[in-house]
Amino acid sequence: METGSGTVIGTEHFGTLADGTAVHRWTLERDGTRVRVLTYGGIVQSAEVPDRDGVRAGIALGLPDLASYQEYTAPYFGALVGRYANRIGGASFELDGRSHHLTRNEGRNQLHGGARGFDKRVWDARAISDGVELSLVSADGEEGFPGRVELTAAYTLDEGGALRIAYRAVTDAPTVLNLTNHTYWNLAGADSGSALGQRLRIAAGAVTPVDAESLPTGEFLPVEGTRFDFREPRPVGKGYDHNFVLDGTDPAAELYDEGSGRVLTVTTTEPGLQLYTADHMDGRPFGPCAGIALETQHFPDSPNRPEFPSTVLRPGEEFASTTVYGFSVR
Repeated sequence: METGSGTVIGTEHFGTLADGTAVHRWTLERDGTRVRVLTYGGIVQSAEVPDRDGVRAGIALGLPDLASYQEYTAPYFGALVGRYANRIGGASFELDGRSHHLTRNEGRNQLHGGARGFDKRVWDARAISDGVELSLVSADGEEGFPGRVELTAAYTLDEGGALRIAYRAVTDAPTVLNLTNHTYWNLAGADSGSALGQRLRIAAGAVTPVDAESLPTGEFLPVEGTRFDFREPRPVGKGYDHNFVLDGTDPAAELYDEGSGRVLTVTTTEPGLQLYTADHMDGRPFGPCAGIALETQHFPDSPNRPEFPSTVLRPGEEFASTTVYGFSVR
């Protein structure tokens, strides 16, 4: 174990892929929080925090071994998602007058970076102050995306045990980039069943409504008077897989479980947050709505929606994005 300026850091072998590539698990521990991160997919395998009585339990849905992550890929349990989180309509976009055709992996569209996105790559890792930094090179043309992109993702624990994920990236050619973490949260405990009923607040006055393919229509729908109004805390119900237009105040979201007293706050530099209630999990290995995903991001299909905030990254620029998951009790 190593110690940063406050975080105890450890690493161990987690498994080996069929091609012989080793996967490691990094453990970060500070102020009552213990987080485990895999080099496979940048996955947050677990996050353990105390309840109001001081009893620590896992609140992130995770799997026990590497084989399980390779088997249950579609839910993206805890994964670092890219090159483009969420959907790109028609698996194509135009940039600077040139069309780019991407790998289709959800009907005619691309979801979460394609057939072999960042969630299925093994990242390099090194210890840094208070955590671990993962790094990856995404080749020009990977899954159809232009440009060679060099990325880092730093997972650290702040004072108080908050999990900070800071992404950085550069490119050698114009491209698009949208990264997120796909952890499912259940503040009552990862093995406690449905997370519905936990109280959620999202600092967003609008959502981007979607069509039958879950692609945004391009509209900005005010949440007032709709089931999307989480400006005041209320229980989460079924049926959400929608991008909320954040208003820029912190925290962007807060989730609370009355039974345990656990509180999760989400602060971010991103303009959007995808609320996903995982209605369609089939019990292998988790049932419907076993966790709530709060994916900080740019908006879905932005490369085809000039009215949305741009996701274009050009040579000489640096992509930078930070999200912090804070843990407390009430």
